[in-house]
Amino acid sequence: MALYMIGIGLNDENDISVKGLEIARKCDAVYLENYTSILQCPKEKLENLYKKTIILANREIVEKKAEQTILRDAKSKETAFLVIGDPLCATTHVDLMLRAKKLGIKVEVVHNASVVSAVGITGLEVYKFGKITSIPFNNKDVKAPADVYKMNKKNGLHTLFLLDLDPENNKFLTIKEAVEYLVKNGVSEDELFVGCARIGSDNPAMFAGKAKEIAKKDFGKPPYCLIIPAKLHFIEEEALSLL
Repeated sequence: MALYMIGIGLNDENDISVKGLEIARKCDAVYLENYTSILQCPKEKLENLYKKTIILANREIVEKKAEQTILRDAKSKETAFLVIGDPLCATTHVDLMLRAKKLGIKVEVVHNASVVSAVGITGLEVYKFGKITSIPFNNKDVKAPADVYKMNKKNGLHTLFLLDLDPENNKFLTIKEAVEYLVKNGVSEDELFVGCARIGSDNPAMFAGKAKEIAKKDFGKPPYCLIIPAKLHFIEEEALSLL
C-alpha cells in the first residue's frame, strides 16, 4: 500500500503524465487537492479519463484531517493524492509527505510542470528568479512579500508573486490588487510588472507594463501571478516586448 503524490499539470485532464495516469487508475482512493490552485477543466473530465471517483480535498482535510482521510486510506489501500502542477512545490504538500512517512506509509512522487517552471513562457530566464513569495487576501499589515522583492532586487533576481485564492468560495486576489499592495509597501510605480493569468493553459494571458498600465488590464479568469523582473538580458527585453 502507498500514497502516490501525483502532479497533474496546469491545464486540463490531459496534462497528467502516462506514469501518473497509470497509477491513478490502479488506486482504490483518489483525492484532488483543491486549494492551492485551480484546474482549467471540470473535475468530471478527470474522472472520465482516470475512470475513478475523485474526492476533493480542501485545506482542512489535508492539513487537519489527513489522518482520518487520506493517510487512513493509504495505510490499507493504494491511494492517490492529485496536485495541480507539481506535488512538492507547496509546503502543505511536503508536510503531508512527511506525516505519511512518520506513519510508515510508503510515498511515491510523480512530478509534473509547475508555475515555477512555466513562467518561462514570459521569456524571462527561469534561473534568474529569486525567492518566490505569496500575497494573501488580508495583507494590510503584511510586509513579507514586499521585503522578499527588495531582497531579490538587491541580488539582481526576478521576483515571482503567487496571488492568494479560495476556489471553494470563488475568490481570487487580482493582479490589480497585488500591484496596489506592492506600491503601498514601497515598490515604485515605475517598476516593470509582468501580470500573468492561466500560465500553462491553452490560453494564458500575459502583459508587461508599469503599475497604472497593469491595473487597467483585463487578464480574464484566474489563477493569477505577478512578476517584477530585475535587470533584463536583451533576449528577455525582446520577449517582454512581444507580450
